[in-house]
Amino acid sequence: MKLSTCLAAVGLAGAMTLTAACSGADTGSAEGTANVDVSKLKLTPTTAAAKGAVDSVNWLLEDEPESLDLDTQGGSAGRTVLSNVCERLYQLQPDMSVSPSLVARETRPDARTLVLTLRDDVTFHDGSAMTADDVLSSLRRHAEPEMEQSDEFANVSRMTKTGDREITVAFKQPDALFTKALAGDAGLVYNREQVEKAGDDFGTPGQGDACSGPYELTGWKSGDSITLTRSDDYWGEQPLTKRVVFRWAADSAMVNALSTGAADGAYLDTVSSAAALRGKSGLDQHYGPSTAALALIPTERGGLADPDVRKALSLALDREGIAKSGYGGLVQPWATAVGSGAWGYEKAAFEAAQKQLTGAPTKPDAEDLAAAKDLVKNAKSAPDTPIVIGTDSTQGRLVIANAVRAALTQIGLKAQIKTVPSATYGEFYGDQEARADIDVLVADWYISKSDPAGFYDNGVSDSSNNWVGFSSAAFDSKIEEALRTIDDRKRAALVIDAQRLFSESAVWVPVAQMPTVLVLSDELTGPPASMAYLYSPWAARLGAKKG
Repeated sequence: MKLSTCLAAVGLAGAMTLTAACSGADTGSAEGTANVDVSKLKLTPTTAAAKGAVDSVNWLLEDEPESLDLDTQGGSAGRTVLSNVCERLYQLQPDMSVSPSLVARETRPDARTLVLTLRDDVTFHDGSAMTADDVLSSLRRHAEPEMEQSDEFANVSRMTKTGDREITVAFKQPDALFTKALAGDAGLVYNREQVEKAGDDFGTPGQGDACSGPYELTGWKSGDSITLTRSDDYWGEQPLTKRVVFRWAADSAMVNALSTGAADGAYLDTVSSAAALRGKSGLDQHYGPSTAALALIPTERGGLADPDVRKALSLALDREGIAKSGYGGLVQPWATAVGSGAWGYEKAAFEAAQKQLTGAPTKPDAEDLAAAKDLVKNAKSAPDTPIVIGTDSTQGRLVIANAVRAALTQIGLKAQIKTVPSATYGEFYGDQEARADIDVLVADWYISKSDPAGFYDNGVSDSSNNWVGFSSAAFDSKIEEALRTIDDRKRAALVIDAQRLFSESAVWVPVAQMPTVLVLSDELTGPPASMAYLYSPWAARLGAKKG
């Protein structure tokens, strides 16, 4: 699981000075969104296919990457750039399914063995052919304990080269999510010679890349821009757009750059920017599936330790009001704490199961409120002191915090809001001491793999993210079995059962799912609108609407 990153915004091409901000769906101006019906917000995986060539496109990131070595420094900005440069063994598709990419074929001789047969037509940007040695060295680098993806290799007992184009992975126990991880940063394939040549400077300004994708990294002027140029010798299909130049800006600076045509497109982390840009002349706006969701996470402090109190809060929360007032209608009231982009398989089953959950109404009616009050009245340990709601001062989160306070008051409980600076808000997630004075955190959260099993493992008894101490042998058993079940249909059934148990105990209180937002010049089209842009070469699909 991954959190939205906390960003230190910098100037756009030296022309603007911006303040620090934290990404995620944080604010929600109503400008331009008055007519958005949150119940009908349509999520579409991709945009229409491009037809014409483009010489150069200016693209915005919300911050400058700290590094372009994703093993040592992850983050949305770096992934948005490198997804066009560096390829993975598997590839996340716009509909969030996973397909082989640099792998030609996978076989599973038994449940604990995965054999990867590699493509024989892949070349790196220096002209050398991709070899099994390159793949093996990349996987072993990702698995090193200090690297960001090392946890994806926790079940791996051995990785070996077993043929000229073959890698065999042996597992301590079956691992259903491993190939999904190989569609993420754990599956990046680097040219071993180039990585060793760069040494500690790998991924820093002034260095080239060590990859095989449709674009090459041809420039990084620290504090100014990053330039990608189409690789003329790319082993796959040639992109229509020759050059992509990245700069960075956030909030009003991003809105201004897109509004004036100084930038041609961006994937937005902040719903406030999407709201301000909605309906602007010369721009199209697209919404796609994402795994991200807004949620309330009860903490160890104990104010929401009683599951009946948590269920009561969930029943009394006005999610539709939050979506409209806090996010301009660009988020959707939702009954789980993970977005629909997680449904990378068995989508119909997950969608049907989500709609059957009744503990998180879009807008509470009289029956919901009566049930919530009964739950509080009969709770074993309803708190008699104020429940403290932790947030920062960004508008969207403040709207949620106020809605939570209103809901708690309505069902007979006391509540107060604790606001911290955005710069320190992120500490709530990883530091128990930082959240010691709050009972519930207003949070946004996404997972990097399109599989709900990768979210619900947060609820197992020994998870470090199970702050409230939820303990269910039945839930633990379902998740542990799901993580070992390779068959998608059987795994989905297990996860749906676990999802029901998680919901019945309101381990986290869901609020809304957040879409991926793509803003694009109305002369351009082609890239995915879904969260797949973080892990697949979206610019390779970008081009002009007209041929």
